[in-house]
Amino acid sequence: MFEFLNRAKPDASQVELKASATGRVLAMSGAGRVAWSPRDVVSLTRSGFTVNPIGFRAVKMIAEAAAALPVVVQDAERRYDTHPVQALLSRPNAGQGRAELLEALFGQVLLTGNGYLEAVADDDLPVEMHVLRSDRMSVVPGADGWPVAYEYNVNGRKHRFAVADGLNPICHIKSFHPQDDHYGFSALQAAAAAIDVHNAASRWSKALLDNAARPSGAIVYRGADGQASLSEDQYDRLLTEMETQHQGARNAGRPMLLEGGLDWKPMGFSPSDMEFQKTKEAAAREIAIAFGVPPMLLGIPGDATYANYQEANRAFYRLTVLPLAARVVSAIADWLSDFTGERIELRPDLDQIPALSAERDAQWRRVGEAAFLTDAEKRSLLGLPALEVGDG
Repeated sequence: MFEFLNRAKPDASQVELKASATGRVLAMSGAGRVAWSPRDVVSLTRSGFTVNPIGFRAVKMIAEAAAALPVVVQDAERRYDTHPVQALLSRPNAGQGRAELLEALFGQVLLTGNGYLEAVADDDLPVEMHVLRSDRMSVVPGADGWPVAYEYNVNGRKHRFAVADGLNPICHIKSFHPQDDHYGFSALQAAAAAIDVHNAASRWSKALLDNAARPSGAIVYRGADGQASLSEDQYDRLLTEMETQHQGARNAGRPMLLEGGLDWKPMGFSPSDMEFQKTKEAAAREIAIAFGVPPMLLGIPGDATYANYQEANRAFYRLTVLPLAARVVSAIADWLSDFTGERIELRPDLDQIPALSAERDAQWRRVGEAAFLTDAEKRSLLGLPALEVGDG
């Protein structure tokens, strides 16, 4: 799996080297050393995805929708019906198809802000592609600030992917991060506070159910003989009886028999308890907003941002799924073009997205009725290449 393409190094006289003026400053802190990510990816993923239903559903919705988008291959002149890149995407490796690989890649970008694709190359186009876990990957910057290698660490064993001769065995896709030169910023980081609130609210609700599904009352002891407190044996017996006979869902509503000067004082819901559920819903809404999923699509009550479900679904595709998918497949196209030497484009096929069919029909109609535009200009406005296969 850990293989990459080795190419003969071009003559130095034929290569024009350019670099940012700030590269030396960026790399001054330690060229050739690993630039560790400043966030705890494992903890964020556990609290925001594996144990949080809102984060889990938001990531699954975006990743599955983006991976299901049809992708077309084209260059400056035509759109291809068959192409080696299409074949590679259709079967990127022996264990995954296109949807599985892209879903894993989109999921990594959403959860960690970074996605890594490994190229298993032969002599031209890679024969396989694999998604690598972001929490195991580290960037090694060079003297000019650009990555010279990537280190993949599994159980204390490291493998280094060297970037040689301008060919990168790793396609690193990262979200914008205003304070990091090498790693991206994830939606989980922005929603971390809301995730903590939502998880704490769920634990509170679980504890409430474990304690008879209502706020606990107080047992007051008034001994007839003036005794101020229970003996140790009396206290242990009372505690055991409460835990076995009056806690848990199966014991909800069971009457309590008190004796020996014991009196039950129930406690009702306070105004703050009544507002607790609203706090949890507000936290869920913030998590959905951080990921770019309309709360209506996640079943969060009280959200009236969109007039109906169809409008919310259209906004979900237009504002969240398409920008992410377009950015990722464009980065993959540029990366693969470095191997083949042929500049290709990968882009989602907007004409085959049911959620956008109304918008697309209106755009086709407007462009088609524009008599002042040439056919080439109309094709360009619709995102089509200048010529199709079979055109004169």
